[in-house]
Amino acid sequence: MSTRLFSATFPVPIFTCPVSSLNAFQPGGDVMLGRATGARKQLQIYPTLANSPLEAVIEARGTPPWFQLYPTREWNVTEALVKHAESAGCSVLVVTVDNPTSLGRETLARQRRLDPRNCNDCHSTDPGGYWRKKSMFSDLDMTKLASPLTDHLSWDFVKRVRDTTSMKIVLKGIVTREDATLAMRNGVDGIYVSNHGGRSEESLRSTIEALPEVVEVAGGRVPVLIDSGFRRGSDIFKALALGADGVGVGRPYVWGLAAFGQEGVDRALDILRAELEVTMRSMGAASIAEMRTGYVIRG
Repeated sequence: MSTRLFSATFPVPIFTCPVSSLNAFQPGGDVMLGRATGARKQLQIYPTLANSPLEAVIEARGTPPWFQLYPTREWNVTEALVKHAESAGCSVLVVTVDNPTSLGRETLARQRRLDPRNCNDCHSTDPGGYWRKKSMFSDLDMTKLASPLTDHLSWDFVKRVRDTTSMKIVLKGIVTREDATLAMRNGVDGIYVSNHGGRSEESLRSTIEALPEVVEVAGGRVPVLIDSGFRRGSDIFKALALGADGVGVGRPYVWGLAAFGQEGVDRALDILRAELEVTMRSMGAASIAEMRTGYVIRG
């Protein structure tokens, strides 16, 4: 069940997606997740908008996670985030490119009037207030960043990030052959198939449908990761069989965190691992490499 991503081998191909503001589900959620993934030696991707400091998560895990970057319009802020992650020991930078604007989120708008919580506990309309409450920005001047929009992104920006860090660079949010081709042409180290869990733009074409064309473009030269919609071990099996090197989950561990705290995260990760193992045994696949020999039929 092990998978190798860059210079590290993980015992399972299941990783935890970067989910912002875990304190909204359970105080200390980032650290609880760090303990759970560290105990299992699973990959964890730490989000830019985490509540707990990166160093606290590293201490809980025992090793640095990968770092997910929301680029900002102010280069000096983005550079500081990248340097912080690198100096903390993170080896991989996951640059999110699929959420450049705050699109209309109808479900959020409909539910807001039923939510009695004070939005200012997490958000603020003050200049830079959106960011200031997050740990990664606590020592940075955020007064020029009133909005989290990242609509300035370009391939020149990717090159600028590449020239700034020695970390591996993975682009998160690639869902087409064409963008995968551009990513490869621009020298990225990995491709992450994601539609932001359907929260940004989602047009009923699932990430697992997009996966084969991205895998084909990657051609084994760089690892391909995937998330968005994976709920069971059998879902994970299908993505691996179609060529993914790692499969990310977000909501499953968040549900466990919200319901039972640390024990909930532990249990969610254990269930997913057990389900994947059962599916592999049921299919007669002794390894991930063996899964890729025709276990999934594409219609």
